[in-house]
Amino acid sequence: MLVFVASMLKSGASLMPRAGRSTVSRALSAVPGRGDGRGGLYDDVTLTVGNTPVIKISDKLAPPGVEIYAKCEYFNPLSSVKDRLAVAIIEDAEKRGVLKPGDTVVEATSGNTGIAVAMVCAQRGYKCVITMAEPFSVERRKLMRMLGAKVIVTPKAGKGTGMVAKAAELCDEHGWFLCHQFENEANWKFHMETTGPEIINDFKGKKLTHWVTGYGTGGTLHGAGKALKKKMPDLKIVLAEPEAAGLLKSGIPTERNPDGSPTASHPAFTAHPIQGWTPDFIPLVLESAPLDTLMDELMPIPGDKAIATAKLLAAQEGLLTGISGGGTMWAALETAKKAKKGSVILAMLPDTGERYLSTGLFADIAADMNEEELEIAKSTPSFQLIPGEEPVLAVA
Repeated sequence: MLVFVASMLKSGASLMPRAGRSTVSRALSAVPGRGDGRGGLYDDVTLTVGNTPVIKISDKLAPPGVEIYAKCEYFNPLSSVKDRLAVAIIEDAEKRGVLKPGDTVVEATSGNTGIAVAMVCAQRGYKCVITMAEPFSVERRKLMRMLGAKVIVTPKAGKGTGMVAKAAELCDEHGWFLCHQFENEANWKFHMETTGPEIINDFKGKKLTHWVTGYGTGGTLHGAGKALKKKMPDLKIVLAEPEAAGLLKSGIPTERNPDGSPTASHPAFTAHPIQGWTPDFIPLVLESAPLDTLMDELMPIPGDKAIATAKLLAAQEGLLTGISGGGTMWAALETAKKAKKGSVILAMLPDTGERYLSTGLFADIAADMNEEELEIAKSTPSFQLIPGEEPVLAVA
């Protein structure tokens, strides 16, 4: 977006909407209108990472007197916030000379990071090996393999620490490059340089009062949180974590190896349905953040509420996000209930709902027509496919 604006200003073009073009909100006056394109060409897919849109939540969900917005990270090219992380870590490793042409890149992931790393590796020509614990959704494995990665599935009983240990073991054995997403400072620094400033720029002219996010690695909170608090010191940051895995709530630190990785599973961890959030340890990227200044409230998220809210966002707002996005929005809605009139709340939606087709998010979404749909089908005579009956094509 900044590249687009700069090029428009250089050319002397106006950034205001053309005469006669209808605009839905103030925000549309700040971005290219439909049909304008992005104002430039991209050399490769990694350059499209970032500049994700902020979209207002309607009064169907938002309570009266409070505005709620969603930053939709699934507009990144591989549909999640982890695209930022993958670009950050790989570009940093290239600059430091620790990643060279022909190398193999390894990471442990619940899925989104692996998909993002596989994308960057495919574009840059690196080999890619992903370790992933057994319970995570099958479609994530298939997406990574589609992108050319090798996916090593680790036992369910080993939890997140097991897949992390397997990744480290493979790198030690073969001399491969380990991303270290949970410990790598390039992770949070990229969010400080991109995600935070994007939010600040998008809310110019409107006072943002609350920012709500969950944590996987902690990179979004650590990096974007620092940028936001520096520019908006009065901003209240609400950090969400699964109710079933209250690692921060417990107050118990994670025991670490010399490289910052966990030595064992955290005692407060239990299984939860919010994939991508809260592995069975507190990531170093999160623990090294100044939580006393960044986090104003820690909110536990019931798994069923996260799933239900993701469904509400899809059915009532047309926003297709995953369980973690549903959890973050539930926290935003709960924040809105007790916020002052005039408050403006932003929630992060980390990924797309399509990552969850084989999970509980879609458990009650049928593939076949239900009774209501069958009645609609039978309301006209042609092209009927009714169970137990011969298919009907065109009726003269």
